[in-house]
Amino acid sequence: MQTAIEDIHTDLNIDNRTAKDTLRWALTTFGNKIGIASSFGAEDVVLIDMAVKINPAINIFTLDTGRLHRETYELIEEIQERYNINIEVRFPDNNRVKEMVETHGVNLFYQNSDMRKLCCRVRKIEPLLEKLKDLDAWVCGLRQEQSVTRTDIHKIETDQLNNIIKINPLADWTDQDVWTYIRKHNVPFNKLHERGYPSIGCEPCTRAISTCEEIRAGRWWWEEPEKKECGLHGRRN
Repeated sequence: MQTAIEDIHTDLNIDNRTAKDTLRWALTTFGNKIGIASSFGAEDVVLIDMAVKINPAINIFTLDTGRLHRETYELIEEIQERYNINIEVRFPDNNRVKEMVETHGVNLFYQNSDMRKLCCRVRKIEPLLEKLKDLDAWVCGLRQEQSVTRTDIHKIETDQLNNIIKINPLADWTDQDVWTYIRKHNVPFNKLHERGYPSIGCEPCTRAISTCEEIRAGRWWWEEPEKKECGLHGRRN
């Protein structure tokens, strides 16, 4: 697969294409074997708006960890009504969650990095992996500017662990690019963004930030920046 990705970079010059052109190429190339993973952050609603205008039948899915903000659930409903689409909701395995909570506590993620990663794995990664089994490619809202763990992402990458291609159409977009698009196209967005939450995850693991902090400072704020990934987007060269 790595060779195939290199050929795509060379032949199609994907990294120099616009976000919309990259997304159109991906949706056309992979047809019903591609899906958009959405956590309903600002980048994700931009991708939904772009994708639905290209292909209204595109599969959009989200991971409901059971610990999301009320505002996120409200946005999911608003997006479905606005675009007249059905968003597939993936849930963690109840038995896995029950076992984890009974063994380590409801808020185990505050204990240490290993416990936080366990919670992320049970509630997010495992449901994602089940979904990816049905796909050849998935689309994400990752941007190079978001954090130190994402500075070298490309618009198309390999996920060798899952034998799948990952598309990041907004890889080279700035925060300003994202919000310019949202305002220009009147795209619904999470109201928490107006309260100092540039990056939104689970409610107990997300806080508002000050203007001097980096974008993802409010995610797992008790950990070092270099560790702030849940595992969904671990680098797979």
